[in-house]
Amino acid sequence: MRPVRRWLRDNGLLLANLGLFLAFLVGLALTGAQVHNADRTDHGQPPVPFLSYLGSGDFFEAVFENWESEFLQMGMYVVLTAYLVQRGSSESRPLPEEQDQPEREGDDVEAHRNDPEAPWPVRQGGLWSKLYERSLAGLFFALFAASIIGHAVAGAQSYSDEQVNHGGAPVTVWEYVTTAQFWFESFQNWQSEFLAVALIVGGSIFLRQRGSSESKPVAAPNAETGS
Repeated sequence: MRPVRRWLRDNGLLLANLGLFLAFLVGLALTGAQVHNADRTDHGQPPVPFLSYLGSGDFFEAVFENWESEFLQMGMYVVLTAYLVQRGSSESRPLPEEQDQPEREGDDVEAHRNDPEAPWPVRQGGLWSKLYERSLAGLFFALFAASIIGHAVAGAQSYSDEQVNHGGAPVTVWEYVTTAQFWFESFQNWQSEFLAVALIVGGSIFLRQRGSSESKPVAAPNAETGS
């Protein structure tokens, strides 16, 4: 049992977030099915079984339009924090004049080519290390692209169903992408994501959370930059 407890402890942050994700995804599905069937009833249509709702454009649109904003936020955050600083924020790299050396320890790939504990792409060098240097942002932008495509495809299906219910004609995916509805759904999520990032960047200058890696130490000066 000790190895299991240690594994749970060592991976607690990831496991807690995955557990919350699954719990809220189930909540989204259950409540979404109720809203979907209430809308169908309002239009004189019979309700659909829960599993049918899970395969509908309504459900996938709700999922993908939120995923796209999260992945865009995180991808942009990874890139912006690589190039920009914010004095006093725990979310920022130290200011240039406060850094002991221009590169962080471990960012000099060539110096770690023969390090047996370095990741495999670092030890390989060349193109592999170049790709690996930007793989975190690359992951988020790839997921953002996949999510916005999923939003467009599922949203076109949902939008077409609504159009038909109101006596209109269905639309193609491209036609849906050119509607104000598609961009309204995207922008309403994107703006909130970057507001949240701005608040944690700015809030961490003046406010503290004891024990959190996202906060500076409680007694740290407001002007201290980095965690």
